Amino acid sequence: MAAKDTDTFTGNKGLRIEEPLIFEQHAPGRSGVDLPEPPAVQDRLGGLERRDVIGLPDLSEPQVMRHYTRLSQKNFAIDAGFYPLGSCTMKHNPRLNEKVARLPGLADVHPLQPASTVQGALRLIDTLAHWIKTLTGMPAVAMSPAAGAHGELCGLMTARAALEARGDARKRVLVPDSAHGTNPATAAICGYSVEAIPLNDRGRVDLAALRAALDEDVAAFMLTNPNTCGLFEDEILEQSQAVHDVGAFFYCDGANFNAIVGRVRPGDLGIDCMHLNLHKTFSTPHGGGGPGSGPVVLSEALASYAPLPWVVHGDDGYEVVEHEADASDAEPYGRMKAYHGQMGMFVRALAYMMSHGADGLKQVSSDAVLNANYLLARLSDELTLAYDGPCMHEVLFDDGFLKGTDVTTLDFAKAMIDEGFHPMTMYFPLVAHGALLMEPTETESRDNLEQYIDTVLDLARRAKAGDAQTFQDAPGYTPRRRLDETAAARCPILRWKPDSVSGEAAE
Repeated sequence: MAAKDTDTFTGNKGLRIEEPLIFEQHAPGRSGVDLPEPPAVQDRLGGLERRDVIGLPDLSEPQVMRHYTRLSQKNFAIDAGFYPLGSCTMKHNPRLNEKVARLPGLADVHPLQPASTVQGALRLIDTLAHWIKTLTGMPAVAMSPAAGAHGELCGLMTARAALEARGDARKRVLVPDSAHGTNPATAAICGYSVEAIPLNDRGRVDLAALRAALDEDVAAFMLTNPNTCGLFEDEILEQSQAVHDVGAFFYCDGANFNAIVGRVRPGDLGIDCMHLNLHKTFSTPHGGGGPGSGPVVLSEALASYAPLPWVVHGDDGYEVVEHEADASDAEPYGRMKAYHGQMGMFVRALAYMMSHGADGLKQVSSDAVLNANYLLARLSDELTLAYDGPCMHEVLFDDGFLKGTDVTTLDFAKAMIDEGFHPMTMYFPLVAHGALLMEPTETESRDNLEQYIDTVLDLARRAKAGDAQTFQDAPGYTPRRRLDETAAARCPILRWKPDSVSGEAAE
């Protein structure tokens, strides 16, 4: 359907092409391939053979290519522009990593091959594990978890296994208001009740409230550091001591390790377990439902309860321990997933580490923090900071600067789209009213930051000058106007049907 605001005959606007859904382009008998008729054979389907058409559209090859190319051009990606999503670390993935991941012997290995035929791959996993342990100051790492949330689950299950091994049936997990939302979800999945710990007026965990909540019924404290306000928990040593004093474990969400890699070792802070998002800190692909990887580092107290499998040094090279009977004196709680983890992500992460080196990784975190503080310094005259003082890798503003303008955080973000920028993270963390969370990462140049800053400042001034209608109508230059996100989330149409009739999602 052509966009409503166009006056062209086709409905197109230059290279912004309007076209029907791929199902609506169907024409019977149209095909991009010419296959011979299969020979007649007796089927073995036992009466379960298909009786109706499969439901896929008949299309020519050019139709398919053009359709998916046009869809790709409607996407915003880190390869297209600045991606300032706070809490997500959307940084450039070096193409060197992609080239290495496609090398023969790495791209074509199979998890069911005998260990003797994949010694190089096992050595790569072991080498990556070594550098992860070195960077975190932890003695052990579970490599198999498939994402950050999966890593959280791994860490808490490891802690639970250690508690059960000592006959300690604790029931509560403490989670700060500044934690990522998956933390309380993970605790609940593991069977614990969750208790929130408030923040102080500096945007950090209220130490007195934490101490008051701690007792011998607490299994773990789940901290995000740096937290989702973009701030380093400067009382973390006191926190870890208080947690350990009651016999609980100290879990740290390592999603924001990009801010401290090469500068702070979590093991030196009293942390017992922490997951690492390889896509955030070590530049493996992020988003789109693709392969994630969330290795979990473990303290000495938890190392023996790590899930299988493990790569170990054997008499004949590298071996994989996959069964509890072969786990020596350890007590693994089981395994998190099939096989050994996300091999392609391991390759990319190690390539990133080795190409940067120790000094380069330290520079990564330094530049990420510098860039975020540059945004803070340049924007804080027009925008309102949620918490005073310097930040870490991301800076958090609230919607105080929009008070009385009839412009909301959502309106402001939609206007950013018209300016060619992906919006910052909105309304998260919840501790800041109308939050605007920005993370520039270390991969953006000063020129890019200046253009972003000038755009945000211009929009802020326009909002304060009374130009509310422009914001409320934004975006105006996208293929579709503002969507009804609430209706889309509550009533999604997940399957196209020929007889389905639905209203437009756009206004």
